[in-house]
Amino acid sequence: MELELEKLNLPSDNERPIVIAGPCSAETEEQVMTTATQLSQKGCHMFRAGVWKPRTKPGGFEGNGEKALPWMKRVKDETGMLVATEVATPKHVELALKYDVDILWVGARTSANPFAMQELADSLVGVDVPVFVKNPVNPDLELWIGAMERINRAGVKRMAAIHRGFSSYDKKIYRNLPMWQIPIELHRRIPNLPIICDPSHIGGRRELIAPLCQQAMDLGFEGLIVESHCQPDDAWSDAKQQVTPDVLDYILSLLVVRDDTVTTEGIQALRKQIDEFDNELMNLLAKRMRVCREIGQYKKEHNMTVLQASRYNEILEKRGAQGSLCGLSADSVARIFEEIHEESVRQQLEIINK
Repeated sequence: MELELEKLNLPSDNERPIVIAGPCSAETEEQVMTTATQLSQKGCHMFRAGVWKPRTKPGGFEGNGEKALPWMKRVKDETGMLVATEVATPKHVELALKYDVDILWVGARTSANPFAMQELADSLVGVDVPVFVKNPVNPDLELWIGAMERINRAGVKRMAAIHRGFSSYDKKIYRNLPMWQIPIELHRRIPNLPIICDPSHIGGRRELIAPLCQQAMDLGFEGLIVESHCQPDDAWSDAKQQVTPDVLDYILSLLVVRDDTVTTEGIQALRKQIDEFDNELMNLLAKRMRVCREIGQYKKEHNMTVLQASRYNEILEKRGAQGSLCGLSADSVARIFEEIHEESVRQQLEIINK
């Protein structure tokens, strides 16, 4: 998988992370300018604010629309910061460019809709601005990549992906589950595509922003897009996940940014051990599947169903508990054995249906 990409060339005091900060919504001119001025004084070079706000339900604040764009232009003129906002329709693109918005991003609800993405892509033909695409609300990597492909095919070369987490019915710690394996797989498939973390939407609570920022850095993400408000408790939208510019500056000052390219002889030796263990695991899996096929033959001869629910539950419970005793996550071990069981069932079905 390849996209035709160019460097973002965005202002930053450090190679990593690039930081884009600002309020969830552009509420008033005073709020926008106060927040932008405070962020600029802290060394922030890029300001974000939502002008059009796609809300889950009607009746909430859905943004000031075009009315807020002159405020963004004023931020740019008076502070020198680049300004960014979300676009969801070709009309949004037209208006944002009219007011010299420097960076556009596509939200999670829009990126989940191929028709909407194609309309946006068509409106961006011939436009030379960076475009960031948030992951779709549902955990679908192909849909995310497809959304970016549409924008790229329109001629946009300066692109980045924004990881904002994935919606879940069962909300516990996070507002949106991080599911880090999905952006990790995205990086594996498109290694030259910058990935920016949105800790505000993943966490949904300001106390989670710092650890999520650090985790993003530990995973090699290029940047952060963080919601920051001069008076977050009074914000008109998503108040709980916004921090003041002072708090954001403190969070950034504590970040440990590790080198993702330096390797040593010691780590290569450890990786060789990992490769050897992986080879052993593959051999064991192959042996396990041979026994599974023998079980499949027995089931066929005795007219038994392939799926034995009690045995399946027994495996998941035992292996999950065993994983905990070995210092592993019981849930992770259970998921691994779910995949192994699925392959076992597939192979037994082949035997039964011969």
